[in-house]
Amino acid sequence: MKEKMKENSRKLPPWLKIRVKADNENFDYVEEMLSRLNLNTVCQEANCPNRLECFAKKTSTFMILGAVCTRNCKFCNVFKGETENVDFNEPTNVALATKELGLKHVVITSVTRDDLKDGGAGQFVKTINLIKEHTPETTIEVLIPDFQGDAVALQQVIDAKPQIINHNIETVPRLYPEVRALADYKRSLQLLKNVKEADNEILTKSGIMVGLGETKDEVVQTLHDLFEYGCELLTIGQYLAPSKDHYPVYEYIHPDVFEEYKVIAKEIGFKFVASAPLVRSSYNAEEMLRWQSQH
Repeated sequence: MKEKMKENSRKLPPWLKIRVKADNENFDYVEEMLSRLNLNTVCQEANCPNRLECFAKKTSTFMILGAVCTRNCKFCNVFKGETENVDFNEPTNVALATKELGLKHVVITSVTRDDLKDGGAGQFVKTINLIKEHTPETTIEVLIPDFQGDAVALQQVIDAKPQIINHNIETVPRLYPEVRALADYKRSLQLLKNVKEADNEILTKSGIMVGLGETKDEVVQTLHDLFEYGCELLTIGQYLAPSKDHYPVYEYIHPDVFEEYKVIAKEIGFKFVASAPLVRSSYNAEEMLRWQSQH
């Protein structure tokens, strides 16, 4: 662990240094709108390195069901603790924000709410339905928790028919006990499989972080597992520890390795792969869906 911490304290390599000329007017506008509608975004809560760029483009990934998570994943910057009451105005406000921003593609995620009977699936459904009502031309992607394996909860989201259902595998199975102890690797794989078996028209998507101490062979095996369980779209990005109290970075993966993973994933059969150091689950998600629809 000391070796990891030493690695984590090193300066970022040049390929991880962000150079963004942000449109301050758009950035301020998005910030004001989110505050006005009492909305959370994963961009802010997870301290995403791309948030300046996305806000400057008037895009964001909305995070529903509050800003407090019931899980204790050591890589995540989202606050853990006593959960908030569900805001029943939230689905309407997300739909209004989607319309106000003129989004062609919207991504909806959430904290994990193991304290709720349906894991928050009903809130996803209401949000999807209201977006369709307010902006029927907008395509919808949901990045969902595992609902503790509840098939009924998952089916509610499937029946709402978003274009993409995303559920991140996050890391290789060997690291689950350290990195995301309350999650289950096979349960997450099974979720993706259940989506495809229930509705083949919905695209399935997942993401993995690298740089936590995994080996190349473990990454490749995880890609095979994802594809075998029905995953079609894939993101691979560098893990960056939000603070010294989070799981430490083991190494900074060179961009050439990300390109190698992309080639391998395409050879395995994934329909679309975004693999680069700063790639995140919903980064340029609209472009991924647009490319898929054209091929």
